[in-house]
Amino acid sequence: MKQISGDVDLTHLYLKEIPSILKDVNIDGNFNCNDNKLTSLEGAPTSVGGGFYCHNNKLTSLQGAPKIVGGDFNCYGNKLTSLQGAPTSVDEDFTCSGNKLTSLDGAPNHVGGIFYCNDNKLTSLQGAPTSVDVSFNCYDNKLTSLQGAPKSLRGHFNCSNNDLTSLQGAPTSVGRGFYCSGNDLTSLEGAPTSVTGDFYCDDNDLTSLQGAPTSVGRDFHCSGNTKKFTKDEVRAVCDVKGQIII
Repeated sequence: MKQISGDVDLTHLYLKEIPSILKDVNIDGNFNCNDNKLTSLEGAPTSVGGGFYCHNNKLTSLQGAPKIVGGDFNCYGNKLTSLQGAPTSVDEDFTCSGNKLTSLDGAPNHVGGIFYCNDNKLTSLQGAPTSVDVSFNCYDNKLTSLQGAPKSLRGHFNCSNNDLTSLQGAPTSVGRGFYCSGNDLTSLEGAPTSVTGDFYCDDNDLTSLQGAPTSVGRDFHCSGNTKKFTKDEVRAVCDVKGQIII
C-alpha cells in the first residue's frame, strides 16, 4: 500500500470528488479536503496518522472515510443524516456538528478527545460512542432522553437547549462542568452526584432541587426556573465552592 509522508491539503479547490489517486493510500500527516463541493468521500485515504478534515462540503454520507484516524475527525457543516461510514476510533476530537443528524448510529466506538454532535436534529443519544475521554457536547438538538450518553468524562457534559424533561442516562461522573440549561426539566434526578466545575440548570421548569449534585467545585446556576430558589435552598442540598446564581 502506498505511503505519503506529511500533510495533504486540498482545501478551497472547488473539488466535487476526491482524486482517485489517493484511494488505498496511507497518509502519516493531516488530510484536508474541507471547504469544497464534495458530495462523497469515495477516494479518501485508507488511514490518516493526523487529522481528517472534510467540513463545509455537501456530504450526505461518510462512506469512504478512513477507518483509522490518529488525530481529529471533522465533518462539521455538511448535509449528513447518518454517521454510517465514520471511523471506528478517533484518537482526538470528533466533530459532526451543524448537520442534519437524526441518529448517532455509526459514530466511533471511542473518541480520545471531545465529541461534538451539537446543532443537529437528534432526539436520542443512542449510538453515541461508548467511550469519550474528555468532553461531550450535544446541546442545541431536540433530545428527549440522555440514554446512550457516556458514563464517565474527564471534561464537561453539555446538553443545554434540548427538550429534556429528565436527566436520567446522564454521565454519573464528570471531571469539569455539567450544563443542562434551557430544557423542560422538572427534576434534577439523574444528575452526577459530584461536579468539579460549574453546574448550570437555569431556564428550566424546576420547582425542586432534589437530585442536584451534593457538591459543585465552582458556580451553581439555577435562575429562570418555575420556582425562584434561594441561596439557602441551594446550600441545603449542595456544597457549592463558588458562587450561587439565583
